[in-house]
Amino acid sequence: MSLRLNYKTVAPDGYKALFGMHGYMTQTVKRPLLDLVWLRVSQINGCAYCVDLHSQQAAEHGAPQRQIHNVATWWESPLFDAAERAALGYAEAVTRLPNQRVPDDVYQAAAAQFSERELVDLTIAIAAMNAWNRMAITFRQGPPA
Repeated sequence: MSLRLNYKTVAPDGYKALFGMHGYMTQTVKRPLLDLVWLRVSQINGCAYCVDLHSQQAAEHGAPQRQIHNVATWWESPLFDAAERAALGYAEAVTRLPNQRVPDDVYQAAAAQFSERELVDLTIAIAAMNAWNRMAITFRQGPPA
């Protein structure tokens, strides 16, 4: 896979604007939870660059390797606590938007684990990762060899 174009240099102001949300998200959503959510969103979207990056960042921020390896099957794994399970389920629903909505039970599970502010911040983080995935996939930004 070869890079179609380097969107960071072609539209640096747009890149900076999109990246500008990163600082906010890393200050408002705890790590490694943020990394695990971003990893799961990237797995769903099939973004090789982001799967590679967020797997590494999850480890750097303290997620155990077994947990990182089990993000793809979090609902079957005993390695995630209630908040992580709620966040990962919510991330899947927001990313996939089944029937163009987030199911009530998924929303309620997340709302039971996170404050209103935390839930909004988590949603911003999920939406931003979906945007990043679409940029990397469209322009074929793959992980470093």
